Amino acid sequence: MNIAFETKKSDGAERLIRVTVPAADVEAAKHEAAKKLAGKVSIPGFRPGKAPTAMVLKRFGDSIKAEALDLVVQEAYKAVLDKEQLKVAAQPHIHDLKFEDGEPVSFELHLEIRPDVTLARTNGFKVTRTERVVSDEQVTEQLEALREQRANWAPVEEKPLEGDLVSVMLATADDDGTIPEGKEYKIVLGAGHAIAGIEEVITELSPGGSLERAVKWPDDFPDETQRGKSKMVRVALTDVKRKALPDLDDAFAREMGDFDTIDALRTTVRNDLVETAKRESDADVRAKLLDGLIGANAFDVPPSWVNQLIDGYAKAYQIPDSEKERFAGQFRPTAERQVRRDLIVETLAETENLKASEGDVDDKVTELAEKRGQNPGQVYATLQKAGRLTELERGITEDKVFKWLFDRNTIE
Repeated sequence: MNIAFETKKSDGAERLIRVTVPAADVEAAKHEAAKKLAGKVSIPGFRPGKAPTAMVLKRFGDSIKAEALDLVVQEAYKAVLDKEQLKVAAQPHIHDLKFEDGEPVSFELHLEIRPDVTLARTNGFKVTRTERVVSDEQVTEQLEALREQRANWAPVEEKPLEGDLVSVMLATADDDGTIPEGKEYKIVLGAGHAIAGIEEVITELSPGGSLERAVKWPDDFPDETQRGKSKMVRVALTDVKRKALPDLDDAFAREMGDFDTIDALRTTVRNDLVETAKRESDADVRAKLLDGLIGANAFDVPPSWVNQLIDGYAKAYQIPDSEKERFAGQFRPTAERQVRRDLIVETLAETENLKASEGDVDDKVTELAEKRGQNPGQVYATLQKAGRLTELERGITEDKVFKWLFDRNTIE
């Protein structure tokens, strides 16, 4: 095809190209489409595949025009990419399509181009590592969290206190003042499960007791139509359970794992917190170093990649449709930085031969297997079944890239 095209817009990673296909090539495409169709359809008076092309065109004109148009657009698209040596980043879009019998076909091709990232500067940066010291208070908090996980809820026959788990039958009066049959709720007092007025009623009851009272809904209640209203409620307290924490002793340590003493458990907790602090410190150094690289090496990023990331986070955070536009505006700078970050890591992995090898993956699987006390083959199969091998490979590659960067820059 003798295709003509003109770049109408070149803005960052976006291109808008006006494409024109001569009428003669369009007619040739229509005849080609008619020949293909003639071999598939039956026309009275002709053997299959023997009907004249002109008759096929007349009888199946709309289908042939659609097939020809698709052929013309696809061929033109390929020609533009080949001629301009473009690497597209997303599915192209067609705008302002003009297609009339006997006339050239013309349309605007909207493309997003995969950026050609050239990192002119990757060294000479200086970043400061923020050391995170693990305190005794943090160790104590973690041990208390472990105690919370092993807590038992024991029934008590007395009025509930803050922190108790209560079962109540709760009913709120209708507009006509009638109080319907109550519904059962389980509430941890003081955890924000119920409004303050209802919790106050609950604390006045003993198990088996009930009480009716007018309760005022708070002024900041989520449902604006209920704010500040007073309603009659009926509360029946079924039972009260109080949390009993295990003693922080050697027996507790043995319940938590392969620990003979509470001191051994405390040491492991501290070591885990130290490792977590180190990972957080490393992540902070990586982020600072990447900020330097992003600032020193400017390149455009495809808008569709940024939008895809925003959509993914909006779905993960369960952002309602009414809030998505505001969320996108607030999250866009973060999404753009993430795309730039990934492109820099990918570029360095490619240019410096830092991609994870099969041997690297095998070594990592073996390391994970030793930590879990499992067979490496079993761990590999589990990761493969869960679709996490790619994630593991990506993590190894990133570690190699950042080690390469750390060796060439100053980390204080």
